[in-house]
Amino acid sequence: MTHERNTHAMRQSLRCGAKTRKGTLCMSPAVQGKTRCRMHGGAAGSGAPMGNQNALKHGLYTAESRAFTAHVRETLRRGKEHLE
Repeated sequence: MTHERNTHAMRQSLRCGAKTRKGTLCMSPAVQGKTRCRMHGGAAGSGAPMGNQNALKHGLYTAESRAFTAHVRETLRRGKEHLE
């Protein structure tokens, strides 16, 4: 007994664009209207909420903080050159 399966639509669908741990592309079909499969962030409700404030906890990587760090490094480098 042979059954014809209608898998043409699934085989022709877009594939997930995520990379696996092995470094190859994920071969699962992407969720309709998205570029990722259900396992790689295409599922409804996945990802961070809009307006996520978690990145603003400490301010370690703000432009002001990075400029200050660069200034301190430059000052230390000049001090070493002066001592030599």
